[in-house]
Amino acid sequence: MNIKTVILAAGKGTRMVSEKAKVLHKIAGKPMLQRVIESAEALNSKVLVVYGHDGEQVKQSHSMFNISWVEQTEQLGTGHAVKQVSPFIEDDDIALILYGDVPLIKTDTLKKMVDSVSDQSMSLLTVQLGNPTGYGRIVRANNKVTKIVEQKDASEAELLIDEVNTGIMAVKGVRLTQWLDRLGNKNAQGEYYLTDIIEMAVNEGVLIETIQPDNEYEVQGVNSKVQLNELEREYQRLKALQLMSLGVTLADKARIDIRGDITLTGSDVYIDVNNVFEGNVSLGKNVHIGPNCVIQNAVISDDVVIKANSVLENCSVGKNSIIGPFARLRPGTELANDVRIGNFVEIKKTVVGEGSKVNHLSYIGDAVIGTGVNIGAGTITCNYDGVNKHKTEINDGAFIGSGTQLVAPITVGAEATLGAGTTLSKDAPSDALTVTRAKQITLKGWVKPVKT
Repeated sequence: MNIKTVILAAGKGTRMVSEKAKVLHKIAGKPMLQRVIESAEALNSKVLVVYGHDGEQVKQSHSMFNISWVEQTEQLGTGHAVKQVSPFIEDDDIALILYGDVPLIKTDTLKKMVDSVSDQSMSLLTVQLGNPTGYGRIVRANNKVTKIVEQKDASEAELLIDEVNTGIMAVKGVRLTQWLDRLGNKNAQGEYYLTDIIEMAVNEGVLIETIQPDNEYEVQGVNSKVQLNELEREYQRLKALQLMSLGVTLADKARIDIRGDITLTGSDVYIDVNNVFEGNVSLGKNVHIGPNCVIQNAVISDDVVIKANSVLENCSVGKNSIIGPFARLRPGTELANDVRIGNFVEIKKTVVGEGSKVNHLSYIGDAVIGTGVNIGAGTITCNYDGVNKHKTEINDGAFIGSGTQLVAPITVGAEATLGAGTTLSKDAPSDALTVTRAKQITLKGWVKPVKT
């Protein structure tokens, strides 16, 4: 069974009030179209995307996928859009029609649809709404679908129907291509409607199997920033509930944003308010994350405390470490166990050994720090000469006094001590005190300048 998934993604989305194509607007950090593609690819289907407005940007944003792109140069309706891919659909294929602005459709739902397609049946995804106003109603006779009636054409009795059309369907390729060839555009909009093939199917005795999603949000489309936000909040609500079901304690389930995947390797994780997780984040047991943190592509080991307003990106943190508040771990940072990174400290592309501390107001970049090292407040690794980055090595047990500048490339020996205010431009030997200071002088009788 070959599945060809056709995703309609050509619209501009005028109500989005944006120059970007509608399908490029994001839900939880991913373009809506990407979420639909991922659901389709999980079926092992071949994906064809019908694109139009801002087409080059749409294609470039999804270049990581193996997709056939088909341009719709004129916007003449859903039927016309699907017809653009007719040359790519074989008779024996199952054609699955999806929409790039319906981002939360589940693969399980799509599989049910595909499995219900045969030579004598097609599949239509419908949903029952408390308020069906504006949607095409599913009209049945003897419990079988006979037609879809649009809101403006519905009778009073038909307006009471709460089962509506989502536009998502699956059908054998041979039937789809035949029906597409027979579509007309004799309507007020002069467009070719894909829904017209339902009447053709009924007239030919093709059984229309209806599948319903587990949740209404799966079939909610996005036509405005308000609807985009509504789906975003629904997605985040579901992610929060999932975390709590796995044992995570959330200070407030409405104030967490997950724009990727969180993997739990232990229990008793606590997450305070207003935290943002991006990419792939792994959390060990007894991790405590304070408020207002951003954590991206990070591995956090057991018993770690991340204090308020810290930013961690592409890094790893060892057991029993404490980070923050107001700390920043940049890409390439690797912290061993029992490390302390304090307030207003920035670490970049640095390995920090077990039990070492950088507690206050420091920048450490392109460095290797041994075990049991203490780095005083205001320490800076001067790692960039304007062209190249250079390495700083601080060996086990070293003590770096406050206000120190380490002019890389430089090595500080084991158990060395650097006096406060030192500017180190030559290697510091082990087990010795190194200090560089200008002679202190006092000028008596000096008069402060006066503003004129």
